[in-house]
Amino acid sequence: MTTREDAAATVELVRRMQECFNSRRFDQAADLHTPDFFSHPLGVPGFEAGKAAWRALVARFPDIRVVAQDILVDGDKAAVRSTVEGITGPDGDVRPMLFEIFRIDDGRFAEMWGASTGFPPAASPEDVAAG
Repeated sequence: MTTREDAAATVELVRRMQECFNSRRFDQAADLHTPDFFSHPLGVPGFEAGKAAWRALVARFPDIRVVAQDILVDGDKAAVRSTVEGITGPDGDVRPMLFEIFRIDDGRFAEMWGASTGFPPAASPEDVAAG
């Protein structure tokens, strides 16, 4: 069972990570991840690949910002739905979104699964990181 305090700590962890991204303090975000953090969308262990993906996104979209709209916590998992600002979607009026699920271990991100929608062609976080 998730206590109110555990849920609040997980929500704060997500907000801190997004603030690190939005303020471009990528090295500080590394401290929020376990040493063996695994990004399933990127298919690699460690947060270095995540930092590289973040840097690639910011290079391509300098005004990009991520804003959590919903954070749902259940045990050691958090599901996050975020809007992405600073990118115009392919239809011009559809705001890109990220859907991520995190597994938390001892107050840090241990795993992440994710999907995105509304990004311009070949501009999803996974596409930008790969290419």
